[in-house]
Amino acid sequence: MSYDFTFDIKSVRFDENYRPAESTRTTTNFANLARGERCQENLRNALTMIDNRFNTLAHWDNPKADRYAVELEIITGELSVAAEGTTFPAIEMLKTTIIDRHLDKRIEGMTGNNFSSYVRDYDFSVWLSEHNKERSEFGIPEGFGDLHGKLFKRFVDSEAYRSVASKAPVICLSVSSNKVYRQTENRHPVLGVEYVNDTSSLTDFYFAKMGLQVRYFMPPHSVAPLAFYFSGDLLADYSDLELISAISTMETFQKIYRPEIYNANSAAGKVYQPHLTHQDYSLTRIEYDREERSQLAVEQGKFAERYFIEPFRHVLERWSADVAL
Repeated sequence: MSYDFTFDIKSVRFDENYRPAESTRTTTNFANLARGERCQENLRNALTMIDNRFNTLAHWDNPKADRYAVELEIITGELSVAAEGTTFPAIEMLKTTIIDRHLDKRIEGMTGNNFSSYVRDYDFSVWLSEHNKERSEFGIPEGFGDLHGKLFKRFVDSEAYRSVASKAPVICLSVSSNKVYRQTENRHPVLGVEYVNDTSSLTDFYFAKMGLQVRYFMPPHSVAPLAFYFSGDLLADYSDLELISAISTMETFQKIYRPEIYNANSAAGKVYQPHLTHQDYSLTRIEYDREERSQLAVEQGKFAERYFIEPFRHVLERWSADVAL
């Protein structure tokens, strides 16, 4: 029997009235903000921060810093297993649309930004954890990230993805607290000053399986570099406004979730190692429970194991063996 995976797109507007669907990973940045008694205020404040940051970076022909607004849409790639007649919410990303109030125009922004995957939760919080439970030294299981990488590539190459985005996604993450970053002489007018590090992280390894490479930039008026994962040419393939849509969105999330790094009261120097134990930082007015988020990652990894990995293991192994990374 021939097995194949196809994707359908579901989308929902991310605004102050957003409420997560039952299938949405609750550890996801945008979903975590939409919980608790103050969820609407949380969302409103975060969206205001995104708009303000966008206008600060897109300062040309924008004297009052009010020209632009950013609309966010959650894009879910629902995976269908052809011979099984079932679907699974495999991948979620954020798609941005830029509103130019001066020209009364809607402009396509970056797709990707935040990246969410139940299979990634399974890989890191279940498979990797079990693999290292009895080991004296940390190790990576054989084939770690292969299935996830192939699913991601299939999604980006799908007609479903092309129906909502004209360019490849760019994923924007926090830098690693286990690495040292060094400032270079390279500067971009929007992305800012580039940093490099000497060694690859496990995240770099994992995202490489997805066909993505990484560069680190600290945008103007930022205090720490961001990690941009992309295919192609980050600087040549995207417009300044597209890059700003990613920076403004993800820097806002990072200020909320990693204030020790991204809302620090002093900027990264020429040699920089981020620390989550750093004390000289400011808090936003947005509530967030980081400890709960880490606990939920394990639960959601087990959810993926129970409802996707185990029931379709024979299908996944056969399909993965036939598809090159």
